Amino acid sequence: MFWRHNRQDDSPPIEFFEDAHARVKHERYSLTEPTPPQRKRRRRLSRKQTDSLLGLLLVAPLVLWLTAAILYPLFSAIRLSFLDTGIIGTGGKFIGLENYQFILSSPDFWKALGRSLVWVVGNAVVQTLAAFAAALILMQSFPGQGVARIWIILSWIIPTVVVVIIWRWLLGTSGGIVNYLLVSLGILDSPVGFFSTARSAFASVVFINSWRWFPLMTVILLAAMQGIPQELYEAAAVDGATSSKKFTNITLPALQPVLFVLGLVGTLWSINVFDIIWLTTGGGPSSATMTLPVFIYDMAFKGYRLSRAAAASVVMGMLLLVFVYLFNRFMSPPPETD
Repeated sequence: MFWRHNRQDDSPPIEFFEDAHARVKHERYSLTEPTPPQRKRRRRLSRKQTDSLLGLLLVAPLVLWLTAAILYPLFSAIRLSFLDTGIIGTGGKFIGLENYQFILSSPDFWKALGRSLVWVVGNAVVQTLAAFAAALILMQSFPGQGVARIWIILSWIIPTVVVVIIWRWLLGTSGGIVNYLLVSLGILDSPVGFFSTARSAFASVVFINSWRWFPLMTVILLAAMQGIPQELYEAAAVDGATSSKKFTNITLPALQPVLFVLGLVGTLWSINVFDIIWLTTGGGPSSATMTLPVFIYDMAFKGYRLSRAAAASVVMGMLLLVFVYLFNRFMSPPPETD
């Protein structure tokens, strides 16, 4: 009994050993390695970094290839614009800004620039009106709607050379179907040469290019219109809104972001069109359809003045950069508010 009493008085309590064990365990974790929650968090961050690095490695070849494909021709054209180079492989003397002085003082360059502006405006008007009309029609329910939506895209997937051949045959003076129908209906007394005069040739090329590209705009507008909530139109119908009111107050505001992109990209595409103009008229008659791309091609490969053509290309690129800035500055849609 006495021994038990002394044993209980002298021995430390059990809580002492438990506290000491907890302190030793805590010190061991804190001195040698992070605690389990910290180790888990560090492993998660490392996994994210690994995934990010893997993504960069996968994208890097494509980015490098695109950078080289864009920057090398760009710097080559800028370098060539400061040299005196005629036919490929001849010349190459540094002449400074003489090519730019020649281009900016050339009346032909400014005439080509003016035609390019008219070309862009004409294509924008015709393509926008045709695309809106086609999209609004295809939004309606009618028999054969699916076939019509597929059929509308055919003119866009046809190769450009085939498009030019078809329309030169349709608009031909002798044997052209359009002239035959106009004369047969009594609208014209005699066949008209659509590519003979300056105005008719320019209008014909604008029409052909618009026919070639308006289906793409139609598909984009149709997809955007289908994304507009139908509840808005139903509420407007309850309020007694007419179709024109629905279009101006619901459809157009909802399509502002899409129209902004189409306006910017469509302008850049239109001003760079070369194939349809060259294959249809070659820039004629009397340079009536010679836009800037045709002017640059004619100077480089028919006049054999590669340096001057490069200078004209650089000037055209600078003008397009100014247009992109101004268009984005003044025509961008307002940000959406909650």
